[in-house]
Amino acid sequence: MKTILLGMLALPLTLVAADTVRAAAKPEKATFAGGCFWCMEHPFDALPGVLSVTAGYTGGQKKNPTYNEVSAGGTGHAEAVQIVYDPSKVRYETLLDVYWRNIDPTVKDRQFCDTGNQYRAEIFYHTEEQRRAASLSKEAVEKTKTFKEPVVTGIVAAGEFYPAEEYHQHYYKKNPIRYNYYRTGCGRDRRLKELWGSAAGGSK
Repeated sequence: MKTILLGMLALPLTLVAADTVRAAAKPEKATFAGGCFWCMEHPFDALPGVLSVTAGYTGGQKKNPTYNEVSAGGTGHAEAVQIVYDPSKVRYETLLDVYWRNIDPTVKDRQFCDTGNQYRAEIFYHTEEQRRAASLSKEAVEKTKTFKEPVVTGIVAAGEFYPAEEYHQHYYKKNPIRYNYYRTGCGRDRRLKELWGSAAGGSK
């Protein structure tokens, strides 16, 4: 009888533990376009709670697009990154904060030296909660910004995301010299500092 009672008492604890494990094992997705996807991976890779960052294409009509097709324009897709994260360790609002400080939100269909709709800055929300959070964060940026230009970054529903070719994944790690040459030559960090000051590229 004692063994049976102990087993019955342990059962609720087992169920609670199982629920906790299930809750912690539910990663969520965030998708952002901010110009060249090479430059958008590192800021999110560095965040605790981010499980993976994938460079790819989204927002367009062409199925299974290639880099050459997207970079040439006409597919409707933007270069983007899709982040898988543990919401118990990093909040979506934190991802948004990092996103804003790594883009130029004052331009349409362009980011730094890259011009075209495929290089637009856009937030792709996956849930209604993400849409609300993105809208609130955009309003906060507009209210607190130190630059004069309006914030024109779009907020749209997420669609199919197509991972880019393998050689693009974590390019900053695979080809650091070429990556830094491109980033410097494109004037990305210089413009980010003009916009955001010491918070440029931040991952707080």
